[in-house]
Amino acid sequence: MVREDTPVRRLRSWPKQDRLHRLAQRIQSLAETDEGRLRRVHEVETMRRAAARELHSVCADFVAAVNGMLEDRVVLLDPPEYRAASYSDDAPNLLQINVHGRILQVAYAATAELISTEDFRIPYILEGSVRAFNQEMLDKDLIEEQPLFYTLERNRNMWRYFETRTYHSGPFDRDYLISVMEQIL
Repeated sequence: MVREDTPVRRLRSWPKQDRLHRLAQRIQSLAETDEGRLRRVHEVETMRRAAARELHSVCADFVAAVNGMLEDRVVLLDPPEYRAASYSDDAPNLLQINVHGRILQVAYAATAELISTEDFRIPYILEGSVRAFNQEMLDKDLIEEQPLFYTLERNRNMWRYFETRTYHSGPFDRDYLISVMEQIL
């Protein structure tokens, strides 16, 4: 027996078709959302790698400038060259400036979330610390340490240090490195 397609029968099937249509739209929207998230993850990974290169560049320029004013090249940067493979998104990264056993150490890592504001008011994608010490400070268990963040700001992204005692924040640049090194020499 063949059922006739009547207006009543079409009316009963309409809500099922409408639900199916809404489901298909939600699935399409979900796929587009996931693609957007993946694009954002790749963008942040690219920014993190560029930030790691920038941090090394600031340190390398500082070391080269100081060594250029000295008779002997006694200020050492480790690692001396930046390599893309030396940055790890999954583990801590380390840079070190050494002047006759006086150490300025920069450690940083990717944030647990893609973008964070947990420890600093400006959104950031990398976090770490700057430590400075010499043997005398080690003997007294004193190590100067300041948090460090790669922040996403309106005008430009940048590395920022944060002084926890004064709540002062500023760019991680040559002037900052000079002030930190002056404290341990």
